Amino acid sequence: MTVADDNRIARWAREFEHAPAEQVLAWAAGHFAPRVAFATGFGAEGCVLVHLIATARLPIDIFTLDTGVLFPETYRLWGELERTYDVQVRGVEPALTLGAQARVHGPALWSRDPDACCAIRKLQPLAAERARLDALITAIRRNQTAARARAGVVERDRASGLVKVNPLARWTRDEVWHFIHENSVPYNPLHDRGYPSIGCEPCTTPVAEGEDARAGRWRGRAKTECGLHLDPGAVPATLYLSRPEGA
Repeated sequence: MTVADDNRIARWAREFEHAPAEQVLAWAAGHFAPRVAFATGFGAEGCVLVHLIATARLPIDIFTLDTGVLFPETYRLWGELERTYDVQVRGVEPALTLGAQARVHGPALWSRDPDACCAIRKLQPLAAERARLDALITAIRRNQTAARARAGVVERDRASGLVKVNPLARWTRDEVWHFIHENSVPYNPLHDRGYPSIGCEPCTTPVAEGEDARAGRWRGRAKTECGLHLDPGAVPATLYLSRPEGA
């Protein structure tokens, strides 16, 4: 593992604060490959980064957390991106199948305890992926949520200690969509049907005009993040739910 101290990460953050996303990605690939990966949920921002990584042929592993309950449109977009850019996006699955999760925790866990469901289907699989990396690339932007408002272009991932690279941290929503249309980047058609933020199908609803872009995620709950980009203290204890014997 390449260990980067906080001073070095702070220096990188200052150096790349105003750098184009292409430059940030090329640096991350050159500095951390092969122990660097991009985790995408196939949002608009993620599609931009797949385009940039693939067109530059950067040696960056791309993976997605396949929860098993993504929208059909998301699964179709996954295949379209692979075909368009001749890349492989690895699907990382939870230890528990949906059937095993239902047997252990009851059916539709997401409707009763979405934190526990996110822990099983997202946080645990991501923790296993992080363990083999030195740097993780994400598609977060500062103006998406309050929790992301202070994200650095390069920062410490507090959950794992890895270097976290956010090439689009400074981008606005309009910049993302301008890039997509200018470069004919495939994107999820649900964005055109009132879904600005798309997660798992059971936990995502359309957003009305004037609502916050993430109002459709876990609607009716205070929850706005699955936990992937939160500080460890904000991650539910259910992250540590283990796989039961025989599951």
